[in-house]
Amino acid sequence: MAELTLAPGKERSVMRRHPWIFAGSVAKVAGRSRPGDTVEVYNDRGQFMGRAAYSPDSQIRARMWSFDAEESIDHGFFKRRIAACVARRTAHPHLARQDGLRLIHGESDGLPGIIADRFGAVVVLQLTSAGGEKWRDAIVAGLVQATGCLCVYERSDSDVRRLEGLEPRSGILHGELPASVTITENGVKMEVDVVAGHKTGFYLDQRDNRLLTGQLSAGRAVLNCFCYTGGFSLQALAGGASSVLSIDSSGPALATAQRNLTLNPQLDASRAEWWEADVFEALRKLRAEGRSFDLIVLDPPKFAPSAAHAQRAARAYKDINILGFRLLNPGGILMTYSCSGGIGQELFQQIVAGAAVDAGVDARILHRLAAGADHPIGLAVPEGEYLKGLACQIG
Repeated sequence: MAELTLAPGKERSVMRRHPWIFAGSVAKVAGRSRPGDTVEVYNDRGQFMGRAAYSPDSQIRARMWSFDAEESIDHGFFKRRIAACVARRTAHPHLARQDGLRLIHGESDGLPGIIADRFGAVVVLQLTSAGGEKWRDAIVAGLVQATGCLCVYERSDSDVRRLEGLEPRSGILHGELPASVTITENGVKMEVDVVAGHKTGFYLDQRDNRLLTGQLSAGRAVLNCFCYTGGFSLQALAGGASSVLSIDSSGPALATAQRNLTLNPQLDASRAEWWEADVFEALRKLRAEGRSFDLIVLDPPKFAPSAAHAQRAARAYKDINILGFRLLNPGGILMTYSCSGGIGQELFQQIVAGAAVDAGVDARILHRLAAGADHPIGLAVPEGEYLKGLACQIG
């Protein structure tokens, strides 16, 4: 096994059990080491630090699998880790009842670069690191053993794989993919496109926030921006919204949203309106028309993929929140989100506060919003807290 030696003073993050070793922290690598191979990590004084997956083409040069000198990285390692991930979810009283569930959440679950989402009997796997790529077969075997799923479908097609020197991959890894995949989330049926949908086919991280939206929607006129396949919209209808206007720039996503509505005959389709439009332009149009709403959801795509993009993204977040605040009726609620890793919780709150000032409204935070319990945040990996949100009431 090759040995990776850290530069002097660079072992502190590893000692705090952070799994990433950046290229600038590496003094040398001795021995043959191909992408994804396991390397033993030592500090500059020769002390053993753990075992990691080596990635020579990435700025994150190695990702720690284990800090335990007695733990080997083999098929058994992945079966044990995956079984533990599934068991933690199964033991959670809320998560155990869910059709759609994140089973593995990468670094926070001790499996860097590995994401697995379950939609009923189908598990969608996303591998974004050289280490995950190396151990694909073991990971699939572990998922099948731990879940009894009928199909594992790979969606390793995100751009981040190119940073690892990896090409996109997708397709069936185990079993057969059903003609359609549908889940029931908090009483609402939703179609999941595991082949071509965003990410792994569905945004499971917003499950609890969609439920809260429904609970706050009774009797309210609701506006859902960047609605994708209608998750917030359908929960608002289920919660008794008087009307729901949903806006997205993707025609196919809106078509799926409307199919999702037909899957739920208990919902009043006459209260739903769908717009295919650029959200920024649509919000300005709504204001020009004098329309207003009691509850607005702003769940935009990632404006800042890294901290380097934060300043430009902050302007976009501020603009859209100004527009949102200005469209609220007195007493109205703005549920606003950022999934940008480059925008931290504190900065996001500052942006929203500045937007309220520029919109000329007084606002207070009712709820701080985040991903559900199946998207845990490792205490040693604060970067895992990518989704943050605020429910703000004006007046």
